Amino acid sequence: MEYVSTRGGAGVVDFEGALFSGYAPDGGLFMPQRIPSLDGDTLRRWSRLSYRELVKELCSLFITAELVPRSMLNDLIDRAFSRFRHKDVVHLSRLKDGLNVLELWHGVTYAFKDLSLSCTGQFLQYFLEKKQKHVTILVGTSGDTGSSAIESVRGQKNMDIFVLLPKGFCTQIQELQMTTVIEDNVHVFAAHGNSDEIDEPIKELFADVDFAGKYNLMSLNSVNWSRIMVQIAHHFYAYFQCAPSLDTTPLPVVEIVVPTGGGGNITAGCIAQKMGLPIRLVAVVNSNDIIHRTVQHGDFSLSESVKATLASAMDIQEPYNMERILWLLSGSDSHLTKTLMERFSVLKSLKLPEDLHRKLSETLRSCSASDEDIVRAMQRCWKENCYPLCPHSAVAAHYHYLQTDGACLRQKSSCFSFLFSTPRCCLAPASAAKFQDALLRAGLVPQLPPEITALTAMETRSTPLEQGQDWTQTLREWIEATAQRR
Repeated sequence: MEYVSTRGGAGVVDFEGALFSGYAPDGGLFMPQRIPSLDGDTLRRWSRLSYRELVKELCSLFITAELVPRSMLNDLIDRAFSRFRHKDVVHLSRLKDGLNVLELWHGVTYAFKDLSLSCTGQFLQYFLEKKQKHVTILVGTSGDTGSSAIESVRGQKNMDIFVLLPKGFCTQIQELQMTTVIEDNVHVFAAHGNSDEIDEPIKELFADVDFAGKYNLMSLNSVNWSRIMVQIAHHFYAYFQCAPSLDTTPLPVVEIVVPTGGGGNITAGCIAQKMGLPIRLVAVVNSNDIIHRTVQHGDFSLSESVKATLASAMDIQEPYNMERILWLLSGSDSHLTKTLMERFSVLKSLKLPEDLHRKLSETLRSCSASDEDIVRAMQRCWKENCYPLCPHSAVAAHYHYLQTDGACLRQKSSCFSFLFSTPRCCLAPASAAKFQDALLRAGLVPQLPPEITALTAMETRSTPLEQGQDWTQTLREWIEATAQRR
């Protein structure tokens, strides 16, 4: 299994090369040169596997045994999931009226990113120990990525991590999960800007090839292929949990509803679909709706500004993983992908070619939800199930309620229409406990786990990045100084 850049200007690399690169040298993103294809018999066999066993099977397709022997791969994945609170790692809650919620948030930071980042941290450590190498990790976060990335590498001597968080755009709990980690290899910066603005200095440092090479820069954002790879398992597990029976030919279809910000999880779904998993994908977004507009109208263009919403981790205007999706749907056309992404980089506006837009709208459905929609979905789910949704999960539930209510109206009944429709699974990316303000706005009482309550009494450490300050230069100086102390 080898990997190529979506823009075609970088050489072929193996999994280790893709893992340590983040962005490809030509500014593109790494993707497998070939997407494995699975037949019905394999899917039926996999349907009996646990989530962790599914992750092992999927990773073995993308990581050769020459790089990581299968027994070692299994051990690394077991180690990655050893700190998860649920025995099954992830859990499906089956709620009223066909609302299936796949809880991806049973890791240390109560967010789905713990799943892929805990594995990625183990893969990194494996290769670094073998080669006695040190890396510098740069992460921009809109909420949950930073804390998950920190937890995956904290205390490691051969990694330093620099995290930029958008001050005032994260919840207090999300921020505390980063700033309370007092480790020599953890460096948190509180930037007075939004999620897209904090990505700019990171891109500039990666674009400085000499600097990036000297300090072994890498990213743990979902630009990193390893994260996408692990997230493919979410879709397989969701499918196997919700499919009524796998004894039929063709296999039944399951609709998977994916709360979408940077687009990593929906990209993983597109790859799962390409591998032969019979799923129908729905990308659901908040008021920052660039992906929705792209799916509906082929309009991949920025709005005037990022809107602050209750689903703060999805407050993103530039979903970088759309590049992977466009490459995949264009038949791996790196020339077209490069042309489109370079045009978008300059103009911040792009009209997709008609054929590519058609393929995108055939692959994805989409829906956007306002803060009012989010609050209503949270209230309804609590009223009907006594089940608290985080605001990001509520974006998915909003879509589900639109579909079930519409089906009932069409059948002129308050009915059980969901029993006869395509099964649907809503991915839940975070625990409601992390979003107290959203719960209070919905009139719900937050129930906080002791690990989260304890954060408010802990020591914090972060470095401010002010508007008007040269963030790129500040980061550069910190990285250089940290390397000298090592």
